[in-house]
Amino acid sequence: MDINQEIHNAYEVIKEGGIILYPTDTVWGIGCDATNPEAIAKIYKLKQRAETQSMIVLMNGEKMLYNVFKDIPEVAWQIMDLSENPTTLVLDKPRNVAPNLIAPDNTLGIRIVKEPFCFKLLEKMKKPLVSTSANISGKPTPKSFKEISPEIIKGVDYVVNLHHEKIAGKPSTIIKLTNDSQVKVIRK
Repeated sequence: MDINQEIHNAYEVIKEGGIILYPTDTVWGIGCDATNPEAIAKIYKLKQRAETQSMIVLMNGEKMLYNVFKDIPEVAWQIMDLSENPTTLVLDKPRNVAPNLIAPDNTLGIRIVKEPFCFKLLEKMKKPLVSTSANISGKPTPKSFKEISPEIIKGVDYVVNLHHEKIAGKPSTIIKLTNDSQVKVIRK
């Protein structure tokens, strides 16, 4: 299994507006180009999820972060530096992403990833990558590849051929930060 080949295959599918099933730094995710509303709509449909339940995006560093958020509260950097576990930050007023990705309160959840597959795929895409757990809405989050339902596997355009044996850690911690510096933990 060649990580570079998998990155290439996933990238080709994403570039054409497809959706992929892939390993993240937490659980298996369904993803697509965060700037492509049609691809995002496909994920909502596959998950049978209401579009008002926003999904998060993965990024690979501060350049991408600043492309999506003009104002990033100081505390965001502190949390990212101090977090030992994968942490998703929900920030105000995203831009340069598809409108159907943004929550009704005009926020977007993001996570900076270090996991090599996601990191390198993001480098190639130069755009954020949607990440939502690989389950039908309301069903349990699969802890490993073999717990993912056939419906999800058949519903995506590409399944990344890495880490099929790995058991995932828990989903990320989610912390909501507002531009007026309020901090609220949504999921520990």
